[in-house]
Amino acid sequence: MTSRSSVTTARPSSEGRAVARTQTLLPGKDGIGTVRRTTLPGGLRIVTETLPSVRSATFGIWAHVGSRDETPALNGATHYLEHLLFKGTQQRSALDISAAIDAVGGEMNAFTAKEYTCYYARVLDTDLPLAIDVVCDMLTGSLILDADVDAERGVILEEIAMTEDDPGDVVHELFAQTMFGDTPLGRPVLGTVDTVNALSRGQIARFYKKHYDPTHLVVAAAGNVDHATVVRQVRRAFEKAGALGRTDVTPIAPRDGRRTLRAAGRVELLNRKTEQAHVVLGMPGLARTDERRWALGVLNTALGGGMSSRLFQEVREKRGLAYSVYSYTSGFADCGLFGVYAGCRPGQVHDVLKICRDELHKVASDGLTDDEIARAVGQLSGSTVLGLEDTGALMNRIGKSELCWGTQMSVDDMLDRIAAVTPDEVREVARDVLDQRPSLSVIGPLKDKQADRLHQAVS
Repeated sequence: MTSRSSVTTARPSSEGRAVARTQTLLPGKDGIGTVRRTTLPGGLRIVTETLPSVRSATFGIWAHVGSRDETPALNGATHYLEHLLFKGTQQRSALDISAAIDAVGGEMNAFTAKEYTCYYARVLDTDLPLAIDVVCDMLTGSLILDADVDAERGVILEEIAMTEDDPGDVVHELFAQTMFGDTPLGRPVLGTVDTVNALSRGQIARFYKKHYDPTHLVVAAAGNVDHATVVRQVRRAFEKAGALGRTDVTPIAPRDGRRTLRAAGRVELLNRKTEQAHVVLGMPGLARTDERRWALGVLNTALGGGMSSRLFQEVREKRGLAYSVYSYTSGFADCGLFGVYAGCRPGQVHDVLKICRDELHKVASDGLTDDEIARAVGQLSGSTVLGLEDTGALMNRIGKSELCWGTQMSVDDMLDRIAAVTPDEVREVARDVLDQRPSLSVIGPLKDKQADRLHQAVS
């Protein structure tokens, strides 16, 4: 991804502080959609996208840490910490944190993924200073008290239990385990009952200190925001907490999970008394930095991304074998996954699998038609733009782009890149990705004979 503009400015500090470095990454049009980045002397990066026509603003802080950065003993620590940062600081109790945002009609939340964590608040533009102060306070001043660790442990165990009750979610975790085994990318983001019960306050506090240094963070704000004002307010909040200028910073370790991908043809079955069987059939995909990801996005859309897709038409529309069937891609820093999901009656699993395998083989060997590719390009372009219609989505885009790529791409550039995908590129990536022996994960009430046939389905 490349920035359209990179104009560096520096301002002398009237207070004797080291100066920050500010760049305009995307100039926008008439000031609308302008994206700027400021890097503070301590390494904290702040990116904003300005939209003067809206009345809302979303403020978020992204941490360069996810479940793949955990050791086996720390599995679930990133997500546990996400919960604990809402429990109180020197300035605010847990009630103070939630009440401050509720009182202005805002919303605040967080999420943990395998490679990053994000905390955010969406408020009226006039209440942005409050959102900045609250979220920055949470990130820099969490107390992580023993009592809060003990209380939140029960909440997280309930969240694990709730997730376990949804086999449509569990099967994706099972597929990650099928593909990556007992490695950081193969373990669940939430952790397990055993690892969560074993985590101590000291372990979590050390994890917090190691991974939440400002050099590991990206601050992002989008909406009716003024970049210089956001920078000033964020810098004040971090300096008040003494969070800038640390020298004992732990460097961010490079991520290399390519060798953790297991041999193809693996099958993981989880026997449960469910009404449906939940199936994921897949293989290694592409890293998020791979330039072929644009062609893979078009391929994924045409194969299983909508009601006109191959899989939806063949499995649901023509044969009525499933209500939900789709394909998806997951791109990580150094590797990726491509998968096909279907939920169907247990007795239909083999028919559904055969159709999915046949369609993957056809596309790998013969490619897609030009009409399918053109339709997928249009669908992907439209969904890209429609998915950026609120300030929360814009904050996610610029924050994740800065954290994962270190640069920004305008919406127009994204649309141009999608439109530039050629049928030959799609056919080439189809051969590279789909012409691999797949692996399989299934959850459902499986009989012994079915299990034997499922192992044969990927042979």
